[in-house]
Amino acid sequence: MSASGGTKAILAALTANAGIAVAKFAGFLITGSSSMLAESVHSVADTSNQGLLLLGQRQARRRATREHPFGFGRERYFWSFVVALMLFTLGSVFALYEGIHKIEHPEPLTSPLVAVGILVVAIGLETYSFVTAIGESRKIKGDATWWQFIRQSRTPELPVVLLEDTGALLGLVFALIGVGLSEVTGEPVWDGIGTVMIGVLLGIIAIILIVEMKSLLIGEGATDRELDSICAALTGGRVDRVIHIRTQYLGPDELLVAAKLALAPRLELSEVAGEIDAAEARVRERVPSARLIYLEPDLDRQLV
Repeated sequence: MSASGGTKAILAALTANAGIAVAKFAGFLITGSSSMLAESVHSVADTSNQGLLLLGQRQARRRATREHPFGFGRERYFWSFVVALMLFTLGSVFALYEGIHKIEHPEPLTSPLVAVGILVVAIGLETYSFVTAIGESRKIKGDATWWQFIRQSRTPELPVVLLEDTGALLGLVFALIGVGLSEVTGEPVWDGIGTVMIGVLLGIIAIILIVEMKSLLIGEGATDRELDSICAALTGGRVDRVIHIRTQYLGPDELLVAAKLALAPRLELSEVAGEIDAAEARVRERVPSARLIYLEPDLDRQLV
């Protein structure tokens, strides 16, 4: 997948979160709601996160150098990992701290209807961002479930934005419940409980993202479907079978393929070169992300 779909989802999320952060912080200043403060910090973190994802895409486009001969595609994985850490530290930890403090020292809310109005508007803006991310993800998700897409996607930005938007929407609902119950019952402790729920939610999402981005940073190979397609493409002509194969994603759009191929015996050198070139061409046709292909010919010793 090109970065265009991910960029569109990131820009939609950045625009929505920037506006929401300003509105939420204004709501906190008016109402004193800890849920609003936690959501304000959450939106500021999300806005910063989208900026980091855009930075990662920009850095990944740099040309390969002698020091980094395979390019900078993994910059996108690195900055997505940083985003997950920020979501945990700025979002989850702060919300948990503020929520526990508000439970231990509850304070009545002022102008709770203002908070409710801001939260409702924020839900609308987050829904716009979420729908955009869903639309862009559908283009590459295929028949996988959403959980499989998040776990298996080699494109980091869309799963990050999807989970962030999911967390933002649920967090807004928790904040709305906390503020609403505080007003209905006259017990401001509910505002603190809503804040703790936001912190727990963000922590879960952050841990999922940290685990997935760490796996991509270490290096993940082709999916089972891609690997089957590559092996089928390599076999053909005078290539009898694939002796062994290794793959690794150097970036979301760049797959490294290294394989040892068993060729028919008694081929001339020019014929061997032709078979290797043809095998590379077949792989590139079936799996466009296979940009770097290194093939080692060998005799099919089963036929010698």
